[in-house]
Amino acid sequence: MIKKSTIDRVFETARVEEVIGDFVQLKKSGSNFKGLSPFTDERTPSFMVSPVKQIWKDFSSGKGGNVVSFLMEHEHFNYPEAIRYLANKYGIEVEETEQTDGEKQAASERESMYLVNQFARDYFRDQLLLSSEGKAIGLTYFKERGFTQESIARFELGYSPNNWDAFTQAALKKGYSSEFLIKTGLSIAKEKEGQEKKMFDRFKGRVMFPIHSMSGRVLGFGGRILATNKRMAKYLNSPESEVYHKSKVLYGLYQAKQEIAKEDRCYLVEGYTDVIQFHQKGVTNTVASSGTALTPEQIRLINRLTENVVVLYDGDAAGTRASVRGIDLILEEGMNVMVCSFPPGEDPDSFARKNSASDIKAYLAENAKDFISYKASLLMDEAQSDPIQKAAVIRDMMQSVAKIPDAIKQELYVRECVKIMDISEEVLYSTLAQIKSKNTKDRRKASQPGKSEKLAVVKQTAQQKVKVDTQYEIEKHLIGLLLRYGEKEGLFEEYLLEPNEEGELVLKAEKRKKKVYEKIMLDLQEDEVEFTHPEFRALYTLILSEFKQKQMLVIEEFINKIDPKLSEKVTSILMRADRYQLHRWDTKGIFVKDINELDEREVLQTILNLRTLLIKKKAAELMKLMKSDGSSSHREMLEEIRDYKKLQVIIAHKLDIVVNPGM
Repeated sequence: MIKKSTIDRVFETARVEEVIGDFVQLKKSGSNFKGLSPFTDERTPSFMVSPVKQIWKDFSSGKGGNVVSFLMEHEHFNYPEAIRYLANKYGIEVEETEQTDGEKQAASERESMYLVNQFARDYFRDQLLLSSEGKAIGLTYFKERGFTQESIARFELGYSPNNWDAFTQAALKKGYSSEFLIKTGLSIAKEKEGQEKKMFDRFKGRVMFPIHSMSGRVLGFGGRILATNKRMAKYLNSPESEVYHKSKVLYGLYQAKQEIAKEDRCYLVEGYTDVIQFHQKGVTNTVASSGTALTPEQIRLINRLTENVVVLYDGDAAGTRASVRGIDLILEEGMNVMVCSFPPGEDPDSFARKNSASDIKAYLAENAKDFISYKASLLMDEAQSDPIQKAAVIRDMMQSVAKIPDAIKQELYVRECVKIMDISEEVLYSTLAQIKSKNTKDRRKASQPGKSEKLAVVKQTAQQKVKVDTQYEIEKHLIGLLLRYGEKEGLFEEYLLEPNEEGELVLKAEKRKKKVYEKIMLDLQEDEVEFTHPEFRALYTLILSEFKQKQMLVIEEFINKIDPKLSEKVTSILMRADRYQLHRWDTKGIFVKDINELDEREVLQTILNLRTLLIKKKAAELMKLMKSDGSSSHREMLEEIRDYKKLQVIIAHKLDIVVNPGM
């Protein structure tokens, strides 16, 4: 268990904008930062980070919290792991007490799989660097490929012994469960009827490439066989598991993420060795799709860090076709894509080995083409003078342009196509319109339910009547007022109910100076009001305790010491007003109230709204009781109801609303 002193140091040192900036490209937006949600697929930023409050909020998914909760949500860390990650990032020594057996056993299945992968990484690395077999075979291979000792360490490369169960036996002896060895795919189990289950190593006799998450956790492995064996795959990857989904991972992203954000550009290659060679030559903003076809999920990973992608593929025909397939997917995400081909017979790995860092960078700068120029020249060469093929090429080009969500970019690319293809702008726009119309119809058709489904939807909609919980909203607003203005002092009108000469209750106003938290606390105490919703009740108690002890509330400290669920609720309340910054209403002549300015009327109105609601509820309860009571005399109840209605009218008058006292 990590000591509290270490946790306190981590929270004091860690900056939420720096940590999240490793995973999401953040841009300044007023006093906050904004970016694309790392939890949903979106093209318009709805993710906000507040450096002042040290919190974040994702409006598209509803998630939010502090720096630790982000790592827990995004990287699936548990709390101690998030603290250790931050401690490592900021160079803080972690002091901890020994874990009990019970605490070790309480680790989740997902966590157990991460631990097994971590052990495997260390085992393969030690085999590569320390064993005679590893040094003779694995290390020799890496050195022949030109990998430096620094690259081997940076990418945590390793070697799996050419033995049927060397790794499996080592893991079992260390106490790792066979269940998780099999689930991660590191070991394979074979069972024969009447015989004991046998386990053997998946990556026997291969050099190992660990595949990392954006935070550096080992998700799985890629293994390359060194022996010449046509019956065995040259490269073998970990199977899909609870922690490893190959379509959602990019090799080298952990090592490249900071440089991608800094350079605002990402180079995309195919294989592990391509990435390592480019990193060695200083092009460290390079990642790979790990030999799999490029997926939308992989593209979105890049899109969190930059909108600019340069696709690097082999100079052969297969590489060229692969680059064309990937282009459309990148365009659909609204990103800017360029393509760079290498000379025939070269791939990024071989090209990097033969050229200096300056030559590689110069080649990329000179030969990276805009996707439209690249695709047009490629397809037009194939079409040559055949009119039918040329027409197909033009339609193919417009298919790509139609995928671009930005209308301005579409127009610019159409003009570029006019120059390249020597065809009129009108024809291209007409073709583009046809394609877009067809795409819209196809999407609509795919999303429309069948007849029986439609009936079900109509029935469900009729049954679902959205009912706003007024008291919930008022209580949430009161918590928001305490969080934002609790320690601020204001001049409040105190409304006292006193009888006049005719004996009627009237409101008498009197202005007094009070702190916001005092005003809310005293008014609620006077009415003997308690929060009805458990989360708000807990927050109210915690907030008042802070004010009573310190006379102030430091949000970044408060949010770090409360329960994560309450922390998320606080974040949601605090960042709600900041959401307007995402849309930059001020540029459209719409000016939103400054949330930092205290408006005493807002505090008073919220309290009066709560009083009105409670009065309505009390009157309704009495009416219900009177109807269910069999007694013939209800004079006292009627008088009490009448008094409540008078109170309701008085408060409504103060709120400038009209009520019907007979209701």
